[in-house]
Amino acid sequence: MCGLLLINKPEGVTSFGVVKKIKKLTKENHVGHTGTLDPMATGVLPVLIGRATKLSNYMLCADKCYRAGVKLGITTDTLDITGRVIKDIKVAVTNEQIDLALSRFSGEIEQTPPMFSAVKKDGVRLYKLAREGKQVDIPSRKVSVFSIRRETEIDRNGEFLMYCHVSKGTYIRSLVRDIGDFCGTGAVLLSLVRTKTAGFSLENCVLLDELTEENINEHILPADEAVKEFQTVFVTNAQALRFSNGGSLDISRLRQKSFSLGEIVKINFKDTFLGLAEATDNQLKFKCIINPAEKE
Repeated sequence: MCGLLLINKPEGVTSFGVVKKIKKLTKENHVGHTGTLDPMATGVLPVLIGRATKLSNYMLCADKCYRAGVKLGITTDTLDITGRVIKDIKVAVTNEQIDLALSRFSGEIEQTPPMFSAVKKDGVRLYKLAREGKQVDIPSRKVSVFSIRRETEIDRNGEFLMYCHVSKGTYIRSLVRDIGDFCGTGAVLLSLVRTKTAGFSLENCVLLDELTEENINEHILPADEAVKEFQTVFVTNAQALRFSNGGSLDISRLRQKSFSLGEIVKINFKDTFLGLAEATDNQLKFKCIINPAEKE
């Protein structure tokens, strides 16, 4: 079994829990998700199955879109509403003030990941250190916020919804914290829905509870759908055999000869997706094999 499964993750389930269920339904040991969602979060969670798991890194690099519920006036240790409350104050913030705050976090920004996160410090996950009550310095990193806007008016409880389109590695909880700090009120994440990633949206997903051993195959997409935005290069049978054995392909011998340096492309023999290659000055260098070719 090999392919891509698009799950609309339910609230209260970990991303690992989703993978565990898919393993059980497919009887396939090689299953992995492509971007963790917290248990409280819902939405698009791509899952790769079998040899398609080799494509995981390429999906992890994709931009992501979210709809987030924000509550001003509260600060917690986890940066979301599930954590221990550190501060709780009344707020009087206008929609205009929120819009100004959001505009300050558009573009490339410096962001410090949450203490309760899977980021590693000296080889140890931060959430493990947090559970032990340890505090460590967390280096900030650059992330990109391509778009951010308020979707609802702030209500009497200091709550509103916002939409954001961000680069990989962006923590929405950290973004909410920083917005709250800018407003001088503090803030926590109330809810989170991933609405899009790697070109897939909620409309493309299946609910986890709807999957059974009998119907799961109907929802598994071909492996190349995971990298559908990459250019496809068609090769001859001889080139397909060479590539399947880990060999590079001479660009001068290909029908397609225009590539950007470092570009990742899909290698196809007829309708079969063989794997991925990276463009150098004069070759397509082997990256991974998904479906090895056979001699005609």
